[in-house]
Amino acid sequence: MKSWLSAFLCAVALGCAGPALAQVIVNGAWVRATVPGQNIAGAYLKITSASTAYLVGGSSPAAKAVELHQMSLENNVMRMRPLARLELPAGTPVELKPGGYHFMLIDIAHPLAKGERVPLKLLVEDRGGRRQTVDVSAEVGDAPAISHGVK
Repeated sequence: MKSWLSAFLCAVALGCAGPALAQVIVNGAWVRATVPGQNIAGAYLKITSASTAYLVGGSSPAAKAVELHQMSLENNVMRMRPLARLELPAGTPVELKPGGYHFMLIDIAHPLAKGERVPLKLLVEDRGGRRQTVDVSAEVGDAPAISHGVK
């Protein structure tokens, strides 16, 4: 009886703990420097999740809103559209970069100067709908040249 009770309590304890949320690693986070009067900025990074998850949003004290966007070239015209979520396949790095997926910081509090740091909170959702935030410190820098596939 005693071993049955121990096994039952152990199973309950493990079941209540539930599976851990996805382990998420962010590298190379940066925000494009702005000029006076500019009220938006792009944020870029490389994100890898240990298990399949979804990037579903972000926030920053440096902006009133942070939106996930996708840029694409359609009929020789660059188009930008908001995304509700971006899949993070297990173990596969997903890059948010100029000319592709990115975060748009909207209504920034002040112009962002090179070398400054911008705090970001990324919102990640696992397949079960559980959400976690990932804190990131992004350095403000100049934008690299965008080739759009032209070499």
